[in-house]
Amino acid sequence: MLEQSYYDCADRIIDLYGARQEKLIPIIQDIQNEYRYLPPELLSYVAEKIGITEAKAFSVATFYENFSFDPKGKYVIKVCDGTACHVRKSPGILERLYSELGLSKNKSTTDDMLFTVETVSCLGACGLAPVLTVNDVVHPSMTPDQVSQLIRKLKEEV
Repeated sequence: MLEQSYYDCADRIIDLYGARQEKLIPIIQDIQNEYRYLPPELLSYVAEKIGITEAKAFSVATFYENFSFDPKGKYVIKVCDGTACHVRKSPGILERLYSELGLSKNKSTTDDMLFTVETVSCLGACGLAPVLTVNDVVHPSMTPDQVSQLIRKLKEEV
């Protein structure tokens, strides 16, 4: 069960957009922005508040790849593995991240909830390949050594 503050936040967001069915997507986008994931309990709560079934709300949230029901770390690192990045050695960058953070394809978030590593098909910055983003900030022309430096710097900021 979620803390009351989660429901209070959802109420504020619903009030901002109005409790209308057509506002489901912006409402759940804002909730996900607030918590870095979409708590399933809140999605059910939002569905009830705006007058749609849970099934409809979950069908929308699962249709869009953007929504995640899994908690994410403070720093969400997205590694591009599109053609340009892959050719310029993005797999080595991903492997360094996994190694530095103790993660794998099957475990994408650190136990301390500090880092989440994801791969994406394209970040739209092919000319800057290989690219990764940290909370949507682009880091161009990455190397495994630069990844290690970036991780150290992010850990120091905590």
